[in-house]
Amino acid sequence: MSQSKGVRPLDGITVVSLEHAIAAPFCTRQLADLGARVIKVERPGTGDFARGYDQRVNGLASHFVWTNRSKESLTLDLKQDSATEVLDSLLATADVLVQNLAPGATARMGLSFEALHQRFPRLIVCDISGYGVGGPYEKKKAYDLLIQSEGGFLSVTGGPGEEEMAKAGCSIADIAAGMYAYTGILSALLLRGRTGEGSHLDVSMLESLVEWMNYPMYYAYDGSPPPPRAGAAHATIYPYGPFPIGDGTTVMLGLQNEREWQLFCDKVLLTPELAKDERFSANYKRVENRQALRALIVESFSTLTFDAVFDRLEHAQIANARVNDMQGVWNHPQLQARDRWREVETTAGTVPSLIPPGSNSAFEPRMDAVPGIGQHTEQVLRELGLGTDRIEKMRAAGAIQA
Repeated sequence: MSQSKGVRPLDGITVVSLEHAIAAPFCTRQLADLGARVIKVERPGTGDFARGYDQRVNGLASHFVWTNRSKESLTLDLKQDSATEVLDSLLATADVLVQNLAPGATARMGLSFEALHQRFPRLIVCDISGYGVGGPYEKKKAYDLLIQSEGGFLSVTGGPGEEEMAKAGCSIADIAAGMYAYTGILSALLLRGRTGEGSHLDVSMLESLVEWMNYPMYYAYDGSPPPPRAGAAHATIYPYGPFPIGDGTTVMLGLQNEREWQLFCDKVLLTPELAKDERFSANYKRVENRQALRALIVESFSTLTFDAVFDRLEHAQIANARVNDMQGVWNHPQLQARDRWREVETTAGTVPSLIPPGSNSAFEPRMDAVPGIGQHTEQVLRELGLGTDRIEKMRAAGAIQA
């Protein structure tokens, strides 16, 4: 039996999120993509501080637009009793609570999993933090760059010199934690379907990123030298990285095995005898002699255009890529051909938004508006049964957005 395109996997699931910045919002946006109702609790007046990071999207912040579509914004000052009563009412009917506040903040508010589980046994609680519960770093502040540093990412990223370490150009530690929180919540929902009870997810940014660092860690196993920082090139496979072309462009090459190396020499460099050169006859030798090999490749490409190099690489079936800037990605022909862009509403007009990866033939992802701060406060409060007088008292006291 075919499924209706209107039915999504998380339709009917309600997520309450005490979130800011990236890790938790990225997690909950993906839950919203699958149909969940996500109620984003924000501070009156300021809201999620990521709203103020920049003004690059028609006056809105790029991080916020990316991670907050399809949500409802509810302002609550959780230091006031009237606001905590509203939150309790929400949690009584919610399926999931997600939070990435400062370490220990939710526990001080009586929102630890242990306290909530007694009152709401079906509630799934997902805590996202820098270092996780317990251990000497539990209360340590954690931001994305700091976790990239603690997790060893900086030690293998950037150029070879001591001053040339480089961070990822996106919030990779936050993204890693958000992904594990997202998949963890999905598994917790499946588990609740079997046991009838909610469970606790403790997601650490450090552990999420270190999981992604396991290749360089194993490469340096038992005291072995770690992969060297190699800029945009691969540290342990060669030739695998960027090479300049005579017309001023750059091509990214990716050779993985000896068969491809022979084809590259024969059909791209047009020097088949190079494949037998003892300096380059195995990957580890090419890595050891990368400077000499790079010079030969650059010389071969120096009289060519990008199109000429591209044609040779395609004919030889050698993996390659353009080095796109952001405008190149916005205009990428593959994304255009696969119809991956949609329009999403914001308080500053419509903006293009990428369809979530991993399209499912049974449903269309939810891609609703990015909310303004407190936009849904009154709607949510009225759903909970609060009347006009009580709402106005909360507004006057600053418990909700004025």
